[in-house]
Amino acid sequence: MHTQYADGTDFITKDGSLIRELMHPNWHGVLKQSLALARVPVNTSTLLHSHKHTEELYHITQGCGAMQLDTEILIVNPGDTVCINSGVAHCIRNIGTIELVFLCCCSPAYSHQDTEILSSINA
Repeated sequence: MHTQYADGTDFITKDGSLIRELMHPNWHGVLKQSLALARVPVNTSTLLHSHKHTEELYHITQGCGAMQLDTEILIVNPGDTVCINSGVAHCIRNIGTIELVFLCCCSPAYSHQDTEILSSINA
């Protein structure tokens, strides 16, 4: 299985993230996970949300962010990887001066149905 970034299309997820699926069961041969590239503009954030079934890994490739995991706040930079267990409330804010970019791996694969928005106000 092989995909190219240029073959994908950006879309907005339920939490407000701008993502491009790089591998997803709905469009590719992968079965149990998904991989997406997410972008968060300067001074914006995703909505606080959780996933009942999905575990996520965020790997930061560009920018600086403040990652909320329940009540804990982590400052994340390029090269950092964060594990978000299912059921954990989370969001990420771009606190840098350039676009925040990260890879997001979901297992099982991302779905809007497994995303529960916990706050309608960006963190």
